[in-house]
Amino acid sequence: MPYKLSPSSINLFLECPHCFWLQLVKGIKRPEGIFPSLPSGMDKILKHHFDTYMEKGELPPEIKAHGLTNGYKLFADKKTLDIWRSNFKGIQYLDQTSGVLLRGAVDNILTNGKKLIVLDYKTRGFPLKEDTHTHYQTQLDLYNFLLRKNGYETANYAYLLFYHPNRVTETGEVMFHTDLIRMEIDVKNGEKVFREAVNTLDGPSPEPGKDCNYCKWLENM
Repeated sequence: MPYKLSPSSINLFLECPHCFWLQLVKGIKRPEGIFPSLPSGMDKILKHHFDTYMEKGELPPEIKAHGLTNGYKLFADKKTLDIWRSNFKGIQYLDQTSGVLLRGAVDNILTNGKKLIVLDYKTRGFPLKEDTHTHYQTQLDLYNFLLRKNGYETANYAYLLFYHPNRVTETGEVMFHTDLIRMEIDVKNGEKVFREAVNTLDGPSPEPGKDCNYCKWLENM
């Protein structure tokens, strides 16, 4: 059966190759907890918010507030963006050698001239830590790898837009603080990690991770 990979499954590979192999090859997934609905609701609202400004040919105020104005626009091909946003479609690349499909769903795309720039939203309960943004490096590398494999020219950087609650108004509205973080991207690293994940699928089961609590739990079971 052809394998389908995504930035989230590749993050699992980086965290624990054994759990990754079990999930993709054997269909044995890690136990899942209850997923809060608020992030999903925020994601939907933010996409609508950005689309409203895209249709007006403008940038949202939280983007302008961080000085990102000169030459930047929101990607205006709504039909294509809807596909790229879909968890069931996304931006796809089929590796002809292995038959493995890689796909990723972006939040939004900025343009500057002919270059595309990935813009990803993140919602948090608390202000950023010093290294918060670094956890999304591989995700952004893979998005740019996918876009370039589809013939698009991308900038060598991407943006993370973080939202976290700031205060509640007298009328009960929750006000959010935003942080816009520019991330240098490495397409070669995205491809390297993808190839390593594919090679792992073709091989025997990796050893259980010594520091992986799920591997320890599975061994105890």
